[in-house]
Amino acid sequence: MTASTAAPELLLGKAFGRHGLDGVRSEIAAAPGISRAEIARRVCLRLRWRTPGGSLSLMSARVALLRLHRLGLIELPPPRNGNANGRRFDVSKVPEPSGIRLECPLDQLHGLTLKPVLTDDESSLYNALLERYHYLGFVPMAGAQLRYLIHWRDGCLGVLGFGAAAWRVQDRDRFIGWDDAHRKAHLHRVVGNARFLILPWVRCPNLASKALSLALSRLSADFQQRYGYSPVLVESFVEEDRFAGTAYRAANWLRVGRTQGRGKLGQWQDPRVPRKAIWLYPLHSRFRQLLSGAPEER
Repeated sequence: MTASTAAPELLLGKAFGRHGLDGVRSEIAAAPGISRAEIARRVCLRLRWRTPGGSLSLMSARVALLRLHRLGLIELPPPRNGNANGRRFDVSKVPEPSGIRLECPLDQLHGLTLKPVLTDDESSLYNALLERYHYLGFVPMAGAQLRYLIHWRDGCLGVLGFGAAAWRVQDRDRFIGWDDAHRKAHLHRVVGNARFLILPWVRCPNLASKALSLALSRLSADFQQRYGYSPVLVESFVEEDRFAGTAYRAANWLRVGRTQGRGKLGQWQDPRVPRKAIWLYPLHSRFRQLLSGAPEER
């Protein structure tokens, strides 16, 4: 078995390997004909995949199982509800935005706010905007996540999404000062700014840094309300061949180094994965102590 098809040593930030893969295969074989959702539930119970709040990590499990399926390590049953696994998000059912050019100073964007994505319509709009206008398109996030629409009085200006942090990032981990054991224990308290989009027809200087600041001012409270814990550090990875990171710098983020080109799970170097600048923003003055083994502080 080659490195590309071997059972991942880590999955959902936990030890996996051959033992975990055998457990997943056993659950699939034990009850033929069950749904992917039920397989995810059973795997979570068997492998003790739970969120920091204690609930089953069902969303993350489904993403992880799909990854194993695509690697050819397991065979999942066909999706029952015609979901979008393996396909691009279908934007045809979401109305096209007006695309009317907006160019004005930031102080003329009256009612500027971040609107949490809560309804199905808001989720469809968020997904469609990414699929249409973000260079990476729409890709579902795994695990605990918060999604926002950037709004003003006259409509939507863009989107911001926050989800799971990268498993291992050398320069980030050196900056924090934690060891492997503390990283495994506290990684959930680092969140990643996974997506950031200002719509291409919007030309408002400083809007991007303002949107980031609005998100950072509420992120801890929103995570606490939804998931029962508060993150203490936010990370983002910026392709320097495409972007200068100006908005992050203006919003007082710290550039702490560059990635090694191993992708989000950080297991193997992949020449297809571009190296990126690492930007961090502390949400708590004692983030290093909290991520390195200090008693849990909510």
